[in-house]
Amino acid sequence: MYSDCLKFFGSLIYSEMEEAMSKFEKKFGKYAIPNITLLLILCYVVGYVIELINSNFLIYLTLDPWKILHGQIWRLVTWLIVPPSSLDLFTIIMLFFYYSIGTALERTWGTYRYNVYLFSGMLFTIIGSFLCLGFCYMINGGASPIVMNGMVLPFETLIMSGSLMFSTYYINLSIYLAFAATYPDARVLLMFVIPVKVKWMGILDGILMIYMMITGNVFTKFAVGASLLNFAVFYLVNIKRVVMSPKQIKRRTQFRQEVKRNSVITKHKCAICGRTDEDSPELEFRFCSKCNGNYEYCQNHLFTHEHRK
Repeated sequence: MYSDCLKFFGSLIYSEMEEAMSKFEKKFGKYAIPNITLLLILCYVVGYVIELINSNFLIYLTLDPWKILHGQIWRLVTWLIVPPSSLDLFTIIMLFFYYSIGTALERTWGTYRYNVYLFSGMLFTIIGSFLCLGFCYMINGGASPIVMNGMVLPFETLIMSGSLMFSTYYINLSIYLAFAATYPDARVLLMFVIPVKVKWMGILDGILMIYMMITGNVFTKFAVGASLLNFAVFYLVNIKRVVMSPKQIKRRTQFRQEVKRNSVITKHKCAICGRTDEDSPELEFRFCSKCNGNYEYCQNHLFTHEHRK
């Protein structure tokens, strides 16, 4: 009886959230950014260029909530270009890997839902940084200086050093978690040699993130917790959509290709002024029966044009 009630309320909550998600997709889906993974990698490229020119400048771009509250609001965006690690061959390989799994998720989920996953991960990270600031402020009894290793440090210096933890590194790890949940039976080559199912790598990734959250400092706890919470919320809301077998993915891809191949886009265009129903949706368009040929006119020129013989 108790389990049946839990299942009922669980399915009810899921259906309500799924309906709300679908409504938002219909309304805002057209604003989704295609190939957003490439855009994120390009942000890293900008960050690496800045690091090569002047690495000290990156500290002015991090997600530092203390500085944001004191007027440096650009940090709400610029933290996205701070590279998650130093540039080397392994980093380049990982960026190519994350690009491939990101584009795969976008194809499977759709551009809108993949955008929502990334942006919600960023939003959770920003919220996590401010919660971490509040926690540090509370346990320290205010913004008074802190004694660490025999040294007296200003409160804002502690927050500035901890802001480096709030980067897209953990968002990237959550992307891999989502990939493993969507393609559990896909295989990757560990060390370019050993074939391993993605689900086992995903489990290892999840264990690693939980371990970092337990053993890391307070900044790591909030940063990792924000990414894990984003994955958990999105996964629970979209579990029926994002978890698909290879056969389902293949059928969905074939269906989209078939719809695209057979769809006919009707576009009305006035033969006089050239306006269309896309740039002027308020206009009505009609064909003229007295003109030889398929000439269409907007309501402003339907009765005033010269008939074509």
